[in-house]
Amino acid sequence: MPQAHITSKGQITLPKAIRDHLKVKAGDLVAFSVDSQGKVTVEAVTVPITTLKGMICAPKVPVSLESMDAAIRRRNPR
Repeated sequence: MPQAHITSKGQITLPKAIRDHLKVKAGDLVAFSVDSQGKVTVEAVTVPITTLKGMICAPKVPVSLESMDAAIRRRNPR
């Protein structure tokens, strides 16, 4: 069973076997959850960009850069 030490700052380094299993690398995000029995689960949060394809539909009417800039200004006036 892979193990890791906790530093004085509360940090750990995930053992290579765990990083390989989760398919994570430096800069990726992992999430921790605790169930009602106190069991801790670690999951990779970072997903390939290709999994996001199709989440947002293309606009039915093309949008100009000027329209986009105007919408941004309305949302975030300076």
